[in-house]
Amino acid sequence: MTAVIFDLDGTLVDSAPDLQAAANGMLREAGLPALDLETVTSFIGNGIAKLVERCFARHGERPDDLPVQVARFQQLYEAEGHARTSLMPGAAAALRELAGQGALLGLCTNKDTAPASAILRKLGVAPLFHAVIGGDSGLPKKPDPAPLLHCAAKCGAAAENAVFVGDSGIDAETAAAAGLPFLLYTEGYGGGGRDAVAPEAAFGRFAMLPRLVAALPSGSSGPGSSGPGSSGQGPASLRADTRSLN
Repeated sequence: MTAVIFDLDGTLVDSAPDLQAAANGMLREAGLPALDLETVTSFIGNGIAKLVERCFARHGERPDDLPVQVARFQQLYEAEGHARTSLMPGAAAALRELAGQGALLGLCTNKDTAPASAILRKLGVAPLFHAVIGGDSGLPKKPDPAPLLHCAAKCGAAAENAVFVGDSGIDAETAAAAGLPFLLYTEGYGGGGRDAVAPEAAFGRFAMLPRLVAALPSGSSGPGSSGPGSSGQGPASLRADTRSLN
């Protein structure tokens, strides 16, 4: 069975408004000006500690008590209750369609496991997921491939039967390092470097995701692979088929 593993922030969910609220609460307590949504969104992707560091760096600051500030950010973020966080348009229906087709769904994120799981529960999709691997799993964070491969294993799928869905260069690098096909969601937060690794396909509407997963070569072990059972349809032809889907 195929494991379809997702990034969280910027791929499955729009969490930036809650992250901005927590960041600005932390900065306000430190006597620093608030940051706009676009700026905070650009800091997302490497985990909370890096986001906090970037918020202070934007004001030319590097606090001596950075771990304390990270802890305070997490307190403020959890207090928000993810009230402003929502699934990306069409994501819920795509998840249910994939699960109905027998796909094993997993989540691999640099966000800690507890808030990631809380978001899935709040948005009503947690029962669809076989595994949630967060940045506090004890494994290196993305783009190291270890958490992605661990997620595939926790889903009960062999690595050659897994695909990663994300929106950023970090996600693309992670998939490449793990030897997994990568499907790029073009309407997420993005970030630099996502053009460095060619995806198997790019999509702008979640309604197309189940079809893209079904079109992947069986037993694919990464971009351009043609393992046993491959249809011979590599990334170039998949992208050609889906140009109008964005």
